[in-house]
Amino acid sequence: MTVAPLAAGLGIGVLTNLAQGWLPGSWNQVANSGAVWSLAAFVVGALLVARWSVTAAVVGGLAVECGLVIGYYGFAEVGRDGMGDPFWPLVWLVMAFVAGPLFGWAGASWRRGGRVRARVVGLAALAGVFGMEAAHYAWNLGYAANAWAFGAVAVLVPLLGRTHRERAWALAAACALALTAFAVVLPVLGGLSA
Repeated sequence: MTVAPLAAGLGIGVLTNLAQGWLPGSWNQVANSGAVWSLAAFVVGALLVARWSVTAAVVGGLAVECGLVIGYYGFAEVGRDGMGDPFWPLVWLVMAFVAGPLFGWAGASWRRGGRVRARVVGLAALAGVFGMEAAHYAWNLGYAANAWAFGAVAVLVPLLGRTHRERAWALAAACALALTAFAVVLPVLGGLSA
């Protein structure tokens, strides 16, 4: 149950490293996006809960996120000029231990959540991380096209809700989560790179 998510993470990690060289201009940031990586854990959580349990979804989310970090930095070390200082791989591995279980749970909650609140929070978490990156691209980096693309995903994800009410609540919660993450998570990461 963890081997497949770990293997998928390793492969996607290598692909994201390669895609940074393939994608033009600021679009290379999409390959290295925390939101895109969080999507992997969300999908794994949604897939695993269908056959197993929420615990399996959480562990699978962790496995895919760890695989992403190992694949990305492993390829940087072996296939490129080296990964450089091990500080950033360790930071992203710590983030994998937070984001993996969280987004694995979010995917499971959306897929099989018996309560409306769980489904709403699951969708809002995924939409919120895309919203946070949209704000980051717009205000911190000045990448307007990226900001619009990630903003569109942030608005579209809540449409996966089962009812209009779920969709509305998920969108509202996503906005709150995006602003909170923009105000808290990005400054912490920025402080680490200073």
